[in-house]
Amino acid sequence: MNLAKPSNPNNPSNLYFTMNAKFILSFLLIACVAVGFAEQPKESDYYTITSFQAPGDHQAEVGGIALMPDGKVAVCTRRGQIWTIDNAFTHPEKPAEWKVFAEYLHEPLGLAYKDGWLYAVQRPEVTRLKDEDGDGRADIFETLNDDWGINGNYHEYTFGSRFDKDDNIWCVLCLTGSFTADSLYRGWVLRVNKDGTMTPTACGVRSPGGIGFNAEGDVFYTDNQGAWNGSSSLKWVKPGSFQGNPNGNIWFEYADGAIGDRPPNPNFDIDDRIDKAREQIPTFIPPAVVLPHKRVGNSPTGIEPDMSGGKFGPFAGQTFVGEQTLSRVHRVYLEQVNGIYQGAMFPFLEGFKSGNIGLLLTDDGVMFTGGSNRGWGAKGGQPYAFERVNWTGKTPFEIHEMRARKDGFELTFTEPVDKASATDSSFSMEAFTYDYGKKYGSPEVDALAPTVTVTSVADDGKSIVLKVEPMTKGHVHALKASRLKNQSGNGLLHSEAYYTLNEIPES
Repeated sequence: MNLAKPSNPNNPSNLYFTMNAKFILSFLLIACVAVGFAEQPKESDYYTITSFQAPGDHQAEVGGIALMPDGKVAVCTRRGQIWTIDNAFTHPEKPAEWKVFAEYLHEPLGLAYKDGWLYAVQRPEVTRLKDEDGDGRADIFETLNDDWGINGNYHEYTFGSRFDKDDNIWCVLCLTGSFTADSLYRGWVLRVNKDGTMTPTACGVRSPGGIGFNAEGDVFYTDNQGAWNGSSSLKWVKPGSFQGNPNGNIWFEYADGAIGDRPPNPNFDIDDRIDKAREQIPTFIPPAVVLPHKRVGNSPTGIEPDMSGGKFGPFAGQTFVGEQTLSRVHRVYLEQVNGIYQGAMFPFLEGFKSGNIGLLLTDDGVMFTGGSNRGWGAKGGQPYAFERVNWTGKTPFEIHEMRARKDGFELTFTEPVDKASATDSSFSMEAFTYDYGKKYGSPEVDALAPTVTVTSVADDGKSIVLKVEPMTKGHVHALKASRLKNQSGNGLLHSEAYYTLNEIPES
């Protein structure tokens, strides 16, 4: 069919031809959309986001979230309030009811419930609160512990976890500004027991955005790009460890030997690599999962394990991480190799209305998140948000796990792959690392383009073994599986993964 422009547009036959050509083109376009693009999966097919509105003109910049025994959800805000929210699981069908539980706190960024008390982690202390007369508002405020310093600097945030199995709340303290520790224990991780005692636990922190646990109960925090942090990352808090930033180590004399001797400062003047620093500093624990700056986000925050046993979809036992700047939630698969945590980060869900800070995933498989755009801005565009995420019951086609092997990686999937698509051409990889030094952040350096070869596909189609040459210790291995399909012919919902290779397995 010749669709060239007719020589005489006033000729009736040419006009008829032109109108028919436009009709045919429009029909073909609509058909392509209906058959092709409309069938491509999207995040909202699997996980929905429901937004809440705080009452009146209140700015609910949510920094911490806790589940109460009566089914209410408690949130603390950067503006110093704690609210309890009834009907949080059923809103908007049954509208949420907000009630002030406490106010005039100092920017709480952690909330936990235990034995009739609500515990709030404020900038200067851990406070416990109780509603003794049953009117829904706190009557008793008690300082549980305040054994650290604060001087009014804008950057001296304190983030807190929920309770661990030993009745500790873990607190992680930002430096003063970006480069100094002008107040006691700034740049440290501390444990505060429910009996009020505090134990210094790790050093080397820069600018955390949240602290929490994986499914095994080990503690992790998120640290932001900056001095001695080439990129943001998820870090394992091994007791007694050094996390990489030496600026807070000036407070070791006050720790009374709780975590051993002060680690040596990195002894190079120019930027180097974390692998070299690990050789120099025995207690240095590298980031478990690097969250490549700008590729996946700029400011990671809250940490929550999926303990729902499958009620939140196919990711039971994995860990979710909030992202403030790009208004997202990431998914993380963790494993230990040679006694060191490492693993892969996968995109999970975006489209939140503000910058996520607080995160909660209930045992019933409901996620709550909330946050703020104040100070740094956030893609969501709203000044604050409190939102709920529900699984629709449909299983997305995703890379489920990415496990390191001696010569590559093993991928598992939430659905069987189409074996015809499981070829070398479906995969590509980049590998890179970052400078480790005192300047602010780092570009990606030492870039490589590893060769990826498919060596085996499981009979059930749910796992693939990839040979990767070279495997490079200390590098992020960024995988794309852009041409891989499931048995319905759809591509992966998210085709990329970022694995941080701290250790190479022996097999």
